[in-house]
Amino acid sequence: MSVIHITNQNFREEVVNSDKPVLLDFWASWCGPCSMLSPVIDEIAEDRSDIKVGKVNVDEEPELASAFQVMSIPTIVVLKGGNVTGKSVGVRPREDIEAML
Repeated sequence: MSVIHITNQNFREEVVNSDKPVLLDFWASWCGPCSMLSPVIDEIAEDRSDIKVGKVNVDEEPELASAFQVMSIPTIVVLKGGNVTGKSVGVRPREDIEAML
């Protein structure tokens, strides 16, 4: 499954109402560590059909970043049933990210 671009408009449908756990990557184009993490997030999205993977551009969606109290990027948030079950800041190995799921 490919990565979904998450916006205020599709957040409820794609994240809150998802029947699968959701991995959200909060990022920005100018963020070096975000660029390092992006291929890992893409790999997880391609390899795991049991979850949804979304990316939130904090410059385009500041309200979502604020709602999740994102102060530094990259920030990874895991939601199950619309509730946050895990959060991580900074670049992490794939194993650490998948362990949050």
